[in-house]
Amino acid sequence: MRHWDLVGEAPIPGSRRTLQLYRGKDDFHIILSGAGELMNTRKHASEDALGDLPCRRLANSESARVLVGGMGMGFTLAAALAATGPGSEVTVAELIPEVIEWNRGELGDFSGRPLDDPRTRVHEGDVKKLLRRPPHQWDVIALDVDNGPEGLTQDANDWLYADAGIQAALSALSPGGILAYWSAGPDRGFPDRLRRAGLRVEEVGVRAHGGKGARHLIWLAQA
Repeated sequence: MRHWDLVGEAPIPGSRRTLQLYRGKDDFHIILSGAGELMNTRKHASEDALGDLPCRRLANSESARVLVGGMGMGFTLAAALAATGPGSEVTVAELIPEVIEWNRGELGDFSGRPLDDPRTRVHEGDVKKLLRRPPHQWDVIALDVDNGPEGLTQDANDWLYADAGIQAALSALSPGGILAYWSAGPDRGFPDRLRRAGLRVEEVGVRAHGGKGARHLIWLAQA
């Protein structure tokens, strides 16, 4: 990492770890202390797909209400905005305020500055709070708050992938809505939990960078 410059660091609430933002020659990287790279601006095809795939399957994509859990580097938010119409509203929930500020800065250039889109709403806080609000709020809920069902950054994120979290997300969906979950790798139990909740489940494999790189998974679930 000799050619990388550390340009930001943020504590993870409820954890002793931090997120670190590094700038390379022509890219950015987010590192989880003690664990390595979480994401970078060169390899984001699966983050794009998380925002794009569920929104394009909606009958009402022109005026969809979308919830994105996890700001990351802004690519999922940008893809959801691109896949929905001028009457849509896309809320991104991010627990770590510094991540939002990084995306308002130079990092935002790589995703096309989706935070500047007038359809974007920002919730600085835990996405779980939005899922527990009055029901039938969202046409799409796209969650990428950790490494997937096998959590990496926070044990508290496990709730989202447990039966209680799935039921909360299902209650927050509008009729015909779609849940989308990102994962760094396979998980045998999680799709079964979705099916037990009465959801039809499709598993989509997406390479991190076009047809190359790690194979990430997206689960699309619909009642």
